[in-house]
Amino acid sequence: MTTVITGSIAYDNIMDFPGHFKDHILPDKIHVLNLSFLVNSMKRQRGGVAANIAYTMALLGAPPAVFGSVGANDWADYADWMARHGIDTRFVNVVPGEFTATCYITTDLDNNQITGFYTGAMAHDKSLSLTSLPREELGLVVVGPTEPEAIVKFTRECQQMGVPYVYSPIWQIIRMSGQELAEGLTGAGVVVANDYEYELIKDKTGLDQRAIVESAGAGMVVTTKGKHGSVIMTRDEIAVIPAARPRQIVDPVGAGDAYLGGLVFGLQAGLDIHRAGRVAALAAVYAIEQYGTQSHYYTREQFVERYFENFGEEPVIAELLSGVKVKQAG
Repeated sequence: MTTVITGSIAYDNIMDFPGHFKDHILPDKIHVLNLSFLVNSMKRQRGGVAANIAYTMALLGAPPAVFGSVGANDWADYADWMARHGIDTRFVNVVPGEFTATCYITTDLDNNQITGFYTGAMAHDKSLSLTSLPREELGLVVVGPTEPEAIVKFTRECQQMGVPYVYSPIWQIIRMSGQELAEGLTGAGVVVANDYEYELIKDKTGLDQRAIVESAGAGMVVTTKGKHGSVIMTRDEIAVIPAARPRQIVDPVGAGDAYLGGLVFGLQAGLDIHRAGRVAALAAVYAIEQYGTQSHYYTREQFVERYFENFGEEPVIAELLSGVKVKQAG
């Protein structure tokens, strides 16, 4: 059975502003906002939520398939990168004459971010259908952020086909209606978002995390809180997951995607929510220690050692992850 990751496949242009956004935003001039930030650096990196999740799962030894649209103009290099890490690209839709989606992210000294996103080939995701994939291969689908119409479509198809899914529309929540969000939440195996995104969901649907589990019938609700860790809630249990300790903080972009990749890996491997959450927390911390969302790497043995450093020795983690090395990014 294949884990299929939907969502954006993109290039990230990551820029650092050596100041604080708040020092340049005048509350009484918001209606005529016109700002320009001179940045210190810019790096073009491979990114996109679906691709980032897939990369983390590949490092952990369980590369999934990605499902989304990319541009023929700039896809070849990315395709080679995924192939080197064992990520399945059979279901990628390559659009002739188009560029892959591109994100422009500016981060200030407080790790606040301003992001612009060019949709590019991702606009074609709404023409895709999970029903075109071999049903016997679909073990789990992650419904990540892409075109809102595609998010709704993929969610409905999972429900109609009886395929379990993880629901995480994150930055597309603002473009979706309350009815669309409520439909996606209903019956999801896992819902993943951060504190702020759950407030947006509550504002649009009236459902907080507890109600998503009890009223909407989601199996699990995961709330990420950055350096404050995360909380995993089911009908029967709440697990408070501590954050892993970073060795350095360079760039927060991609931490949430790495967390989700680690979480899906852990849950698919049969770990309980406490251990799966800790695997996710450690996967996330690697991402913030490098520029770019796929610039970090580790072997499974190294991951186990660092897990023990952060959370204590866990024989089940050693059994699951030790002894097998993965290809290093380079």
